[in-house]
Amino acid sequence: MMIIDLINFTPVQSFMGGALIGFAAFLLMLTKGRIMGASGILGGLITKDFRNDWYWRIFFITGCLIGPVILITAFNYEIAYKPVATGIIFYIAAFLVGFGSAMGSGCTSGHGICGLSLLSKRSLISVMTFVIAGFVTVYIIKLLGGL
Repeated sequence: MMIIDLINFTPVQSFMGGALIGFAAFLLMLTKGRIMGASGILGGLITKDFRNDWYWRIFFITGCLIGPVILITAFNYEIAYKPVATGIIFYIAAFLVGFGSAMGSGCTSGHGICGLSLLSKRSLISVMTFVIAGFVTVYIIKLLGGL
């Protein structure tokens, strides 16, 4: 039986966040002709693309880092979080996410937000793979006692 968590049910905030992400993706496509994928934007800072278009990438990454700080300080907003991994498991997971982003030619944000909205078959397969891999990983972790 599924229990609905009404305490953490935030449809207005979720809608507004999604709309802002979609608008940012639209603006990036409109102004730069680029897909808004976090791994590609960050990766562009450490490749040959850095010389050509570093400034907007720096602004994007800075905004991702400073946005929550502004939300917390200006609006006294508490962001609740629960770490799902610590120690060596955290670093292994981070490596696997980066490796998977490189293998899949994009990350969850690029494929899930932009690729699906462009009706990309490759993005649909990627997102289905992300979700299935997530389900399998959670199942295995639960079987192993939560590591």
